[in-house]
Amino acid sequence: MITYLTQELNMPLVQASNTLTNFGGTASFTPLIGALIADSFAGRFWTITIGSIIYELGLVSITLSAVLPSLRPPPCPTQQNCQEASTFQLWILYISLLLTSLGTGGIRPCVVTFAADQFGSDKVITGRSKKWNFFNWYYFSMGLATLSALTVVVYVQENVGWGWGLGIPTIAMIVSIIAFVIGSPLYKKIEPGGSPLIRLAQVIVAAFKKRKETAPVNPKLLYQNKELDAAISLHGRLVHTDQYKWLDKAAVVTESESVSSNPPNLWRLVTVHRVEELKTIIRMLPIWAAGILLVTSSSHLHSFVIQQARTMDRHLSKSFEIPPASLSIFGILTTLSGLVLYERLFVPLARRFTGHPSGVTCLQRMGIGFVINIVATIVSSFIEIKRKSVAAHHNLLDDPKAIVPISVFWLVPQFCVHGIAEVFMSVGHLEFLYDQSPESMRSTAAALYWTAISMGNYIGTLLVSLVHKYTGENSNWLPDRNLNRGKLEYYYWLVSGIQVLNLIYYIICAYLYTYKPLEEVTEEEEEDGEFNGKKISEKGVELTLNETA
Repeated sequence: MITYLTQELNMPLVQASNTLTNFGGTASFTPLIGALIADSFAGRFWTITIGSIIYELGLVSITLSAVLPSLRPPPCPTQQNCQEASTFQLWILYISLLLTSLGTGGIRPCVVTFAADQFGSDKVITGRSKKWNFFNWYYFSMGLATLSALTVVVYVQENVGWGWGLGIPTIAMIVSIIAFVIGSPLYKKIEPGGSPLIRLAQVIVAAFKKRKETAPVNPKLLYQNKELDAAISLHGRLVHTDQYKWLDKAAVVTESESVSSNPPNLWRLVTVHRVEELKTIIRMLPIWAAGILLVTSSSHLHSFVIQQARTMDRHLSKSFEIPPASLSIFGILTTLSGLVLYERLFVPLARRFTGHPSGVTCLQRMGIGFVINIVATIVSSFIEIKRKSVAAHHNLLDDPKAIVPISVFWLVPQFCVHGIAEVFMSVGHLEFLYDQSPESMRSTAAALYWTAISMGNYIGTLLVSLVHKYTGENSNWLPDRNLNRGKLEYYYWLVSGIQVLNLIYYIICAYLYTYKPLEEVTEEEEEDGEFNGKKISEKGVELTLNETA
């Protein structure tokens, strides 16, 4: 899309990059709304279906803008003094991107959780069994899809035309919607458990109303109602923790409430499970927030790398050139192969030293990803220095359309290092949010993953705009047209410094984090009506807890 905006709609680089980042941010924020709709009343199947239809409308609109000449400005092969897209043409683009952003809100938070619902046990999903970690499979399939787009689709866009280049994804989306709906009778559909936001609000209100009450020393005296929580604790109930004890007052049973009808007024009295749902979310937020600045640092890197590639020698042979956007395949291939090697080599090796069934915890996995991502950004800066030195040597710094005699494969190492970082960071982050969130809020937790991306993209846009505005006209770090006269390596160093600070913050949060304790209910115990639960810590340590339902 950065190529479409700069080459077909003649938008300046910074404006085009900010446009895509802003709508990317919107597309990562709308999943929070879609998740709340799915978890509250619509269910995941219907949220995915409606979201996919809206997304398809956006694809049809943007395809029409590429096919009809009246919806784009005249061609500008020289990329100098180009006529930019009119206001009407830009509005067509913005409406198309907005529709895809809204549709994404129904798809992103629900697809991964709906797929996970098809498994019978969390053990299969989170990798405590011998089966491949579900999230590795999910990310692997997403990588294959991206690989197809960056090879077949991008080749068509560059060599056949943007009509077919955007039409192919449009047709593919129609086929996927039809296939998904036809499979409806085969799916396991979990009924929504009511609005998670209302449950969280009830805990806060009840705790505030009882702020003068004294919580009992023995947490077993706090209110519990297994029938009331049955719909939101299918795989086990959350047990009491000692953190944020002031919230426990929401579960304090007063004399008047001890003889009141069942169920109670949930704005005055809630169960321990519901209190722990809020505590779990509060514990997760600092870890989740660490992902925001990581996205901020990398939100514009891909757009800038594509522009770098356009100035480099992309020939594989005399007649074949690699499309700039297709360079991402090296990152995708690294991620795909890295996921296999992670599961088959890294996990067994790490398990020998840590004793953890997954080799490392999801927090440790994320931390490794943070470090590798810093290395990738530093590598990017040195490659840009090399590219400009070659351009200077051949007196090409003032020619924005010149092909610098340096192979585009110099950009491959940074894609590969970023791909390795994805194996650790992105999969670990998604697994953490799913595994540590209350089971009735997993669509919402998955949406938090995309919300972090959204906030990171918006902050990234602000960062790029400030850098572009305050680094001067003569020596601007991020110039609109001539990247050869920019200081892109300075920008890379800036975001590397931001990532180092973010890593320090993350290490502190991860060190202080308390894993979610859960009473697990087995199928046999569910059938017998007897519950002899196990309080399990996500670090793999099991503590028996004899309790009768």
